Amino acid sequence: MSVRVQPEPFDAGAELTAFSAIASGAGAIVSFTGVVRDTEARLSAMEIEHYPGMTESAIAKIVAEARDRWSLTEAMVIHRHGRLAVAEPIMMVATASPHRADAFAAAEFLMDYLKSRAPFWKKEIAADGASWVAAKDEDEDALARWQP
Repeated sequence: MSVRVQPEPFDAGAELTAFSAIASGAGAIVSFTGVVRDTEARLSAMEIEHYPGMTESAIAKIVAEARDRWSLTEAMVIHRHGRLAVAEPIMMVATASPHRADAFAAAEFLMDYLKSRAPFWKKEIAADGASWVAAKDEDEDALARWQP
């Protein structure tokens, strides 16, 4: 299990190659890389804040839950903080399992958690000012499907 919260960019291809090398016993490896998006062609950057120590601990706890719920041989989460430009990688999730269904489900679970519950605060920076990103109902709905 690997959890990294960092300001530095990462190379998703290199990360996936390294992850695959340690994912022994896996019949399936699923990865997802999220990037800073600008759906309205106005965003110049996003600033992400977090509390060091608390954030890593919260993410590690949810990764452990994913490992308990699905048959994972390995899991990885990378999430960036600081100022990120449009199209820069913001996060990556990778899961490995003997079976594809578990790898896909665990990856989706982790992504839904990161989107709605991980302790990050995001501010969108545009030419006309800055605004904090509010929680979205669809993100809450996505996370709710994983509740027992």
